[in-house]
Amino acid sequence: MSALRIVRLANFVAPASGGLRTALRELGKGFQAAGHEPVLIVPGERASDRETEQGRVITLPGPLLPGTGGYRVLTDRRRVAGLLEELAPDRLEVSDRTTLRWTGKWARRARVPAVMVSHETADGVLRTWGLPEGAARRAADALNVRTAHTYARVVCTTEFAEREFVRIGARNVVRAPLGVDLVQRHPVLRDPVLRARHARGEEVLLVTCTRLSVEKRPGTALDALQALLRRGRRAVLVVAGDGPLRPRLEQRARERGLPVTFLGHVADRGELGALQASADVCLAPGPAETFGLAALEAMACGTPVVVSASSALPEVIGSAGAVAADHGGAFADAVELLLARPVEERREAARARAECFGWDTAVAAFLHAHDAVASVRPPAPGSRPFMPGGVA
Repeated sequence: MSALRIVRLANFVAPASGGLRTALRELGKGFQAAGHEPVLIVPGERASDRETEQGRVITLPGPLLPGTGGYRVLTDRRRVAGLLEELAPDRLEVSDRTTLRWTGKWARRARVPAVMVSHETADGVLRTWGLPEGAARRAADALNVRTAHTYARVVCTTEFAEREFVRIGARNVVRAPLGVDLVQRHPVLRDPVLRARHARGEEVLLVTCTRLSVEKRPGTALDALQALLRRGRRAVLVVAGDGPLRPRLEQRARERGLPVTFLGHVADRGELGALQASADVCLAPGPAETFGLAALEAMACGTPVVVSASSALPEVIGSAGAVAADHGGAFADAVELLLARPVEERREAARARAECFGWDTAVAAFLHAHDAVASVRPPAPGSRPFMPGGVA
């Protein structure tokens, strides 16, 4: 197959974004290395058009979304549609199931095969925002029916993410995992000096790398630390990430006298990797995660992770971490469980599990979803053939 122009659209991307920004970058790099032409369109403060390591990146001015801590959205449909017409994509990939769903209809009219990448479960996000379970499920089902009708394919990164589409009878869902940079994230990054900066002597160093927003439930990490301290376990918590909940979390830590360090967004990938590698345990409390790149990065650094039982992460971490219910006491129990294992054993298990998720595998699976498999990479095992689809 000849080179394809794969135009990718994403909303809710900010300079301090974590997992989505990483996924977009690594997949773009992989598409380009496979001989295709990736073009990414994202919102920003001002317009720009530049060549990068992940291919061409076009930024269109987009307003800030209130209460999200810096997320912007593409709201000018006419401008986006005009740009799509100008770019004349061979494939379209959309990483936003709500505000950009209209692009699926544009793609149908333009006869461009289009996929929507499900980066979170709709009902999971709605529940974290306070909607009752039944209402969240009904609203999610209605949204997902429209999404599955609109796009040629829906790409889900885990079986967990796929379930809400299977539930509505969607027949055009394909599985494509995300990945981790196994070179940039490695146990050798463990830094005794960095560790000593945050934890003294026998103190347990806990780290959470997450956006500080409602759907990520970062407060669970603070609750887990408090539970451990009450049991007599000497522990500290370092929070890498920013977001609208940060002032409230900092206040909670002060009021409870908790030893928590808030680093804000850590832009230096090497510094973040060293922090992840130097921790004893990483915490991933987000209940709506459909993959969890930060957790996988920590495991690649040899650090085991405690994850939410409500998320896709139990599927990702396998037996190399621990699973907990969505409250601080359960997360504290899971931390104790991991600490009871010999250090080298738990670190080797974390790294070994992460090695199942290289970006090469992810890129091959995404290209297969686009019917754009690179000649240098075979299709991902178990990938399904193209089904032009919709809902049964």
